[in-house]
Amino acid sequence: MLKGNFLCVGLVSMILTWTSCGNNTKQSGETSQQEIAATQTEVNDVDAVLAQADLNVGKEITVEGVCTHICKHGGQKIFLMGSDDTKTIRVEGGKMGKFDAACVNNMVRVKGILCEQRIDEAYLQQWESQVASQTAEQHGDSEAGCDTEKKARNEKGNSPEERIADFRARIAQREAESGKAYLSFYYVEALEYEIVK
Repeated sequence: MLKGNFLCVGLVSMILTWTSCGNNTKQSGETSQQEIAATQTEVNDVDAVLAQADLNVGKEITVEGVCTHICKHGGQKIFLMGSDDTKTIRVEGGKMGKFDAACVNNMVRVKGILCEQRIDEAYLQQWESQVASQTAEQHGDSEAGCDTEKKARNEKGNSPEERIADFRARIAQREAESGKAYLSFYYVEALEYEIVK
């Protein structure tokens, strides 16, 4: 009888050890899968995206912010605001298409590619040429441009000529300070979005 009890205790002990080892393996596998999923779907606020933008150009990101504006000309652009209206990022529909008007004044989460637009002297000369030939693309309700985009880029000026002059002054200042003869503006090329509310 004593021999049977030892055998039974040994068998139970072996089953418990085997079961707990199996569970540990499964849990560690699940944890690593969860960590991978969390890394892939990390949601950043607008402030964080703008603060690290130069390091993440060309990478897929997920950003969330309050949509303050949708482009009236086809709904192809929205603007997401961060902690205040000086921290705004443009989001372009691109291949995805247009945004729903319901985005405005709601929290919107966008997954897309972070892109950089550089404004340098060549860009400004091309813009001047388009203004002179009246072929410049117009955004907003007047020649002054889209107020929301101008605010996002901290632009001054109410005409294309004033805006170009402002950019030239800012480029000269940046070149004097850092040796970079251009301004960088970041935007997201959307792959998908959702209204979070």
